[in-house]
Amino acid sequence: MTRTLTRRGLLAAASALPFVAPAILRAQSAEAEIVGADDETTNTVVRRNASSFRTMDWRDHFETLGKGAIVCDTVSRALHFWNSDASIYKLYPTSVPRTDELTKRGYTEVVRKKVGPTWTPTPSMHERFPDLPDVMPAGPDNPLGTHAMYLAWPAYLIHGTHDTRKIGRRSSDGCIGLYNEKIAELFELTEIGTQVRLV
Repeated sequence: MTRTLTRRGLLAAASALPFVAPAILRAQSAEAEIVGADDETTNTVVRRNASSFRTMDWRDHFETLGKGAIVCDTVSRALHFWNSDASIYKLYPTSVPRTDELTKRGYTEVVRKKVGPTWTPTPSMHERFPDLPDVMPAGPDNPLGTHAMYLAWPAYLIHGTHDTRKIGRRSSDGCIGLYNEKIAELFELTEIGTQVRLV
């Protein structure tokens, strides 16, 4: 059955354009999000993290894999992991430090791992937030989530979070945060002595 385009059909199609065009524009603009409503450090338009993820090669950061390697990319807000023979490569979305002043960059390593970590706020955190407890036990209110990997730099960790809104944002006081299920996976893969680079 063939259809012929009638004047009435053409007018109906043309009248639908004002409703279709905004939807197309909304879909295109959905690729960008405004960061700033609950991120005090920036008012810029950035691409969503999923679109900025890219794979990396460990050789761009380390001479050998050793016991394994982790690269924390604070720009794309992603953590890259390779095991000791590069047979496993993982890429995880992360939270990153709120400001450049809180961001430590360079080389370090994993020196300790803990399931159900307790949290001890630093003196600078106590200065900014006097109501913080001296120590917070493991549990659903603990900002370190279910697992933590301690770096050779004091007070810097790769850890989980119960607050999933933080992932993909500049939201930490220096640490790298992952979803609890992802830090649990990374925790099992990572050996003590795994080299780490923050860029």
